Amino acid sequence: MSKVIVVTSGKGGVGKTTTSAAFATGLASKGYKTVVIDFDVGLRNLDLIMGVERRVVYDFVNVINGESGLKQSLIKDKRVDNLYILPASQTRDKDALTAKGVESVINELKQEGFEYIVCDSPAGIEKGAFMALYFADEAIVVTNPEVSSVRDSDRILGILQSKSKKAEEGGSVKEHLLITRYSPQRVNDGEMLSVEDILDILAIPLLGVIPESEAVLQASNQGNPVILETKSTAGQAYDDVVSRFLGETIEHRFLDVEKQGFFKRLFG
Repeated sequence: MSKVIVVTSGKGGVGKTTTSAAFATGLASKGYKTVVIDFDVGLRNLDLIMGVERRVVYDFVNVINGESGLKQSLIKDKRVDNLYILPASQTRDKDALTAKGVESVINELKQEGFEYIVCDSPAGIEKGAFMALYFADEAIVVTNPEVSSVRDSDRILGILQSKSKKAEEGGSVKEHLLITRYSPQRVNDGEMLSVEDILDILAIPLLGVIPESEAVLQASNQGNPVILETKSTAGQAYDDVVSRFLGETIEHRFLDVEKQGFFKRLFG
């Protein structure tokens, strides 16, 4: 049975697209037929982070408007089997997304046997973000450990709980919290909210904590989902996230300040 998962948050720049790319790649790496859709019409970035920008011919809006077929528009990833990308249009505006059109594409993806349909939401609470979350079965709410980001995530939770299709039908979207750019040292110094602070405010289950890491920017610039950077802490944390999502019990890592060994303290 197919599941539609939205990666969302109110605030921009928190790591939604990085998360969408890493999460979809992780699911596909574990054998699940997965597609990730860019809902950020007009400002697409998912194709860059996935390293497929030169292979974009048709896009999500083309499919909705009947200007191309779904199979023509899907881009198959060359690194990971079972992984496909449906890019956003760079030349249209967000009004090009209609509930009927989005539902039609999602239904066709389900008929094509996709087990996971990951929707990469744009920032804010406007039409693109609403379309990304409306048909979701589950939501990964991405937040940074700062007050404004957490407040915006709380607003998105309210929309998921009241305006999603599942909510309208009397059900609920299953919610997961993902904290990105987390620095235990800065938490200790009082510069960031702690995991406990964020959980107290948002009160949804914690799926994972992604540590602050230079590997995220490096991977994005190279068009490589960071989960494939297996030696990096961020890549390992995203791999843990995917495993937890799939039901494995894995202890949360990278929450405490790393203790330095004697030689590291001595020689820096």
